[in-house]
Amino acid sequence: MKENIIVTKSFDFALLIIELYKKLQSEKEFIISKQVLRSGTSIGANIQEATAAFSKKDFVHKMSISSKEARETKYWLLLLKKSDITNVNVDKHLIEIQSLINILTKIVKTSQQK
Repeated sequence: MKENIIVTKSFDFALLIIELYKKLQSEKEFIISKQVLRSGTSIGANIQEATAAFSKKDFVHKMSISSKEARETKYWLLLLKKSDITNVNVDKHLIEIQSLINILTKIVKTSQQK
């Protein structure tokens, strides 16, 4: 069976987000850490749902939700980076989320054109 890159990347990203969440919690940052945990792990969950879609429309819908969750996650990561709320470095997270956004955008656009 062929490896599904977006499934693998989103799962690995969710693990990275869980690690970040733990670091943020240890620094007593509770608000944004929960937001980034929810949106960052939701990306892969929606991609998993999309892989079991019952129609092309359902597939595009679930992938679009994943794309929106990825963009929300990027927002929270940028807030962490630009604010003085924590000293945790999120640069690798921002690189990974941009990669996911790019892939998801391509998947949604390509699927809509078919």
